[in-house]
Amino acid sequence: MVTTRPAGQAAGLLSALAALGAEPLNFPVIGIQACDPAPLRGLDLAAFELAFFVSANAVAQTLAVRPRADWPATLRVATVGPASARALEEQGFAQVIAPTTGFDSEAVLALPEFSADALAGRQVLILRGEGGRELLAETLRLRGAQVSSLDCYRRVCAALDPAPLVARFERGELAALVFSASEGLRFFLEIASTAGRAMLAALPCFAPHPRICAALQAAGAACPILTTPGDAGIAASIAANLSDPSV
Repeated sequence: MVTTRPAGQAAGLLSALAALGAEPLNFPVIGIQACDPAPLRGLDLAAFELAFFVSANAVAQTLAVRPRADWPATLRVATVGPASARALEEQGFAQVIAPTTGFDSEAVLALPEFSADALAGRQVLILRGEGGRELLAETLRLRGAQVSSLDCYRRVCAALDPAPLVARFERGELAALVFSASEGLRFFLEIASTAGRAMLAALPCFAPHPRICAALQAAGAACPILTTPGDAGIAASIAANLSDPSV
């Protein structure tokens, strides 16, 4: 069972897969790099009423530059899912706003705290990675919010040797691939090339969002499977679809 999350961010999923009896392997195709910290360092956080973190990466990179002590008590924080909410809580933020299902921009926009009545005329800060979706910012502006977006990290293709993974595939030792981000699929194919496409065609490919499944299908995956979001949801979906979730 091969996951593709950034190094240091796969422990929860690997643990959930190991609980199934699998021997999970993380092939961390996504590297995370910090953006220029100067804009974030000079930002007047007191000017905002709500700060939205798009991911746990956004939490880590932002708080490395502007620690918890810099944040006004009146500034509410929100995020997209349980991993990033937990990251904020571990940094000392209480009452983090986050959806309990869905874990994407659409789920965030359905929250009452993100309605037009709640946000009209409010100053909102979005902390994100370079090249992120514009849906949230555009929708909040349509709902009357004053939105500022700040890139605090970028995703890059990790420098990995695909040979050991390819060898295991050729020996029939891989049961499935797990992609948690569309960039992960793109970088996986950049790293593994022709052998990567052969893996997509031969192995079940699990992903927790319809956009990733659509990208898998477009890339030639023979069996893209949509899972429930979250580490536990991914693991449960794999258990339901694979009789032997071994490596």
